[in-house]
This record gives sequence, structure tokens and C-alpha cells, in this order.
Amino acid sequence: MPWAADQFLVEPQAGKVRFHDLGLAPPLLRGIQSAGFEYCTPIQGASLPHTLRGHDMVGKAQTGTGKTAAFLVSIINDLLMHPIDDERYMGEARALILAPTRELAIQIGADAEQLLKHTDLKVHTLVGGMDYAKQLQKIQKSYCDILVGTPGRLMDFASNGDVHLDQVEVLVIDEADRMLDMGFIPQVRRLVRLTPPREDRQTLLFSATFTPEVLRLSEQWTDKPVMIEMAPERVATDSVEQKIFITTASEKFALLQNILRSDGVDSVMVFANRRDICRTLFERLQKKGFKVGLIAGDVPQNRRMKTLESFKSGAVKVLVATDVAGRGIHVNGVSHVINYTLPEEPEDYVHRIGRTGRAGETGTSISFACEDDAFLLEPIEKLLDMKLSCTMPDDDLLVEPPAPQKRAADNRSGK
Repeated sequence: MPWAADQFLVEPQAGKVRFHDLGLAPPLLRGIQSAGFEYCTPIQGASLPHTLRGHDMVGKAQTGTGKTAAFLVSIINDLLMHPIDDERYMGEARALILAPTRELAIQIGADAEQLLKHTDLKVHTLVGGMDYAKQLQKIQKSYCDILVGTPGRLMDFASNGDVHLDQVEVLVIDEADRMLDMGFIPQVRRLVRLTPPREDRQTLLFSATFTPEVLRLSEQWTDKPVMIEMAPERVATDSVEQKIFITTASEKFALLQNILRSDGVDSVMVFANRRDICRTLFERLQKKGFKVGLIAGDVPQNRRMKTLESFKSGAVKVLVATDVAGRGIHVNGVSHVINYTLPEEPEDYVHRIGRTGRAGETGTSISFACEDDAFLLEPIEKLLDMKLSCTMPDDDLLVEPPAPQKRAADNRSGK
């Protein structure tokens, strides 16, 4: 018996939009059921009624708000409602999604796979740091309905004639502010020029902040867009307990070790601002016997993916990461986020602590503020619209702990 929407029971609730209420294609609705979604998040509820009707949109939304599913649902529904009967070329994308980081692109690709489960549509993800020939092989094997990627790798494929963007029906530019920060806009411009004119495609642009530069870009790339601005929620304050420890730079490493060895600290992401600090932390923690992984821009993509899988499975307890890596990581069950160095951009603090307290869980964020970076607290408090309580750590947390021999041996043997 074919699947029907009445096999997906979701009670109407005041103030909530059900996916049932949006007139979606049944195979997509079934994918939404498989993914465990029932009601739209605020950004989904606000954007989908417009985007499903083909309007361009510029949305202000942070990570963790459900914006990925917001644009994927809209794209998939559009592609299902307008199937292509004519002859197609391999590598000819119908929808193009640009993401600033490899992790985010891979995450979007995985989310798309889940929603496409009960359709014949195919998603391809192209990111740098991975074997070009292998990615090309996949592109040549099946049609490219949704193409997700980072600007550099997509430009490589387009320049080589391995993907074609002249038939793109929907263009998504995700985390436009991050694209600007990372200097990707020239590549994004070139990619956008390879797609049809803005009047002939649907364009959705998302950004965590609406800076004048982001708004200028949105004017160039979109056609009469609907503007949707989601007020940032009181950033994770309900589900994340935030602590600030006033410490000195020389005490930080002992403090970190003692926190990591505390009861109830199960799965931890440790953030630092620079790759060299992250690498040093990773190596020092490894020597102290911790099961630790590293995700930073200079780590090969294959290793980053393996590390992330180990972290998700619990084989790695501590993940050291830079902000670039942290943005695309969505792992449920992270008990603690530790800011070894405070971020220079207040928005990055929001993204970091949003890695914990997800999916209805509670989490703890601990930030170290030392003589070098305590001045960064004020802009963070301004963004959060709340005062963060700062305390001195107990003396016993600052004592360098001895490394347990057995755990050190375990780590060397790769257990």
C-alpha cells in the first residue's frame, strides 16, 4: 500500500506550524517523518510559506535554528513538483547550495540525504581537502539534483567543465557573513555569474548578522526578496549554564585538565582562536592521556571526518576545534563547551556555546578569561543582553594533576 500523509499523525497545536499544513509532496513529507520532525521551527514557519511559492528570501538566523531544513524542504518540494522529462547532462545541477566551511557543506549534504530518502532525487557534496577524482566519479554516476559545496572546490569543478550551473533553478547562499569574513566573496560572485539571471532563478540568502556588506550582496543577488529577521533567542540561556573563570594564561592548562577529569564531563568541545593553539592543546592533552581529537583548517578533510565520527560515537571524549570547524558541527549529547580562549567576534561565542544544550538536553559552557582577553567579555555580554557572572576557580582546580599511566597507554595504542 503506498504511503499517505495520514500515516504521519501530528496533532494541531496553537501557535505551531505543522509540515502537514504546507501542502508538501508526499515523498518529502515521508522524509520529514523519517527525520523525526513534526512542527516547524520559527525560521521554518516564517520562511516556508514564502519560499514554497517561489519568492526569493533573505533570512537572518543563527545556526541551530533549523534554517538548513528550511531551505532544503523548499528546494526538494520545488524539484519534486517540477520534474524534468527532457534529456539532462551529468553534472548539471538543478539546485546549488554554497556553504563557507567543509563541515557545514557535509552536514547540509547529510541532512538532504535524509529528507530525500523516499524520492529519486540525488544530492552531491563537493568540498576541498578530499580526492577530486573520487568526487568526480560520483558526479558522473548519477544526476545532480542538489549540489552542495564550498566555493573553492565548486569553482574547480565548474572551471573544469565537470559541473554545469546554467540550469540552476534554486540558489542558496548560507552563512553569507561567514563567507565575507573568510574572503570567499570573489569566488561566490563567479559562481553566481555561472547561474541563470536572478529573475530566472529563486535565491535564498541566510546570514547570522545583517551587516551593510551582507545587505549589499543580497540586493545584487536576489530579486524582490522577502526579508525575514528572527530575533536571536536569549542565546541558549535556557538550556546552557554559562560560567566564566577568571584565570591567568599560565593556569589555563591545569584548569582545563581538572575540568575534563571532573564527574559528569562526558563529551567536550574545546575552542581556541588559532590553529596553532588548537594543535598545541591537542598534543598536550594527548600526552596527558585524554582521548582527544583535533578539527582545524590544516587537518586533512578525511581525518577531520574520521575524528568527528569518533567523537559522535564516544571513542573520542574531547574535541579541540577552531571556530571555522565548530560552525558546521552538529553533535547531540555534547555535555560541555570550553572556551580556552575567548572569541574575538561575539557571534562566535554564540555559535560555540550552541554546540551544547541541543535537542532538548542541557549543557554547560565554561570560558577562561585571562589578562590577555578579558576585554572581549563586554561585547559578548552586549550581544547576549545579559551580564555573565565571573568567578575565580577553586584552588584545587589550578593544581597540575598527574597523568594516569593507564589512560596514557590506552591513548598511545589508539584505544
